[in-house]
Amino acid sequence: MLSDPKPRKPLHKREVTFNGYSRKDGLWDIEGHLKDTKSHPFVTGSRTWAPGEAIHDMWVRVTVDDELTIKDIEVAMDSHPHPECPLVIPPMDALIGARIGKGWRKTIETHLGGIKGCTHLRELLNNIATAAYQSIPGALFDPDENKPPLYLGNCKSWDFDGPVVMRVYPQFYQWKK
Repeated sequence: MLSDPKPRKPLHKREVTFNGYSRKDGLWDIEGHLKDTKSHPFVTGSRTWAPGEAIHDMWVRVTVDDELTIKDIEVAMDSHPHPECPLVIPPMDALIGARIGKGWRKTIETHLGGIKGCTHLRELLNNIATAAYQSIPGALFDPDENKPPLYLGNCKSWDFDGPVVMRVYPQFYQWKK
């Protein structure tokens, strides 16, 4: 837990959540939700947002199979600052057939980068990958038992030369890619 802060006043709040679900048809739904509010009146163009009113309230649901291939995508913008914002929803279908994994961020940028998409939806999509890995059993494992799980070597605790890998995956201790 963080230490007690110095005296301050709240200005902006962003809530981001991700949830993973197993479906009866054998597929998986991964949902992301982003909500921005201000503690004071906020003006964008011709609109004034009241304190606590959602400026952004956006949802993304991707449906994936066991290989993390996107079978469907749904986007909702319950609140957005400009009438043009929802124009970015139809291009999201370009991700159907893409695979969450190596190159995922590049895939997002290719199809939805810059003015083709929305910064907030890209943020959700980037992090949906982590929620998928956390939700789907085996998503981080290569079916080849001679290869380490994908998360090994990607953070301090999972260092190939570290004590956690030595203890949990001794067969991959000091593995060289």
